[in-house]
Amino acid sequence: MSSSTTVRTARRRTLRVAAVALTAVAGLTLTACSGSDAAGAKPAGHTDTDTGMAAAESSGAGSSAGAQGSDAQAGPSAKAETKADTKAGAAGKQSGSTHATGGGTAASPVRTQRLADGISKAEIYKLGDQHYRAKIVARGSVLATLETTGRDAGLDANDMFVTLTLDGQVHSWMGGGHQGPGTFTLAGGWTAKVTKVGELRYRAQILGHDGVAATLETNQHDVGVDANGVYIVLSNGGVISAHK
Repeated sequence: MSSSTTVRTARRRTLRVAAVALTAVAGLTLTACSGSDAAGAKPAGHTDTDTGMAAAESSGAGSSAGAQGSDAQAGPSAKAETKADTKAGAAGKQSGSTHATGGGTAASPVRTQRLADGISKAEIYKLGDQHYRAKIVARGSVLATLETTGRDAGLDANDMFVTLTLDGQVHSWMGGGHQGPGTFTLAGGWTAKVTKVGELRYRAQILGHDGVAATLETNQHDVGVDANGVYIVLSNGGVISAHK
């Protein structure tokens, strides 16, 4: 083999080795790039996921913070409204409980007593110490009201006479009236001297063995008294009646 042929062969081998080397380098480069890309892709994907999660968490945190901020801002107002509503409700309840009490649930009578006419009855209420009220009721209607105000009370209800004493006792009887002015003998041995002192105003002096025991005077309403167990009524029309 000539020297030129040897040189050519050497060159071809060198070129082949170089080509193989270049191919190997290219393969390594591609592998490295692929590995780098794969490695980069995973962190990038992870980063994107983390970013998405972070964004979601940030969004959630923002919503939570926003909600908390909204609650914090609206809280006092909401609390105030709730408190106001509660007060209003209480006030309302409290207003609905108060209305019921005033409208129809007044204190119950301490007792109910049938009166002398056999039709009406007295509903007796205790308002305080020596303070009583008696409602005269017939067929569901209140016909009259008696009330003790530091003294006994009396009523002439169409010739039925009723007294209410300071201790809440009710006495009633029918008839026995005397039309004043005049002097009349009453049950129990009393004498009544009735005089007219004005329009619908009469005065009756209740006389006993020792003089004047009591004085009754109407002032546009009937009056009554318990005179030692004898019950006396003087009407604003000057009619006086007593019952033992």
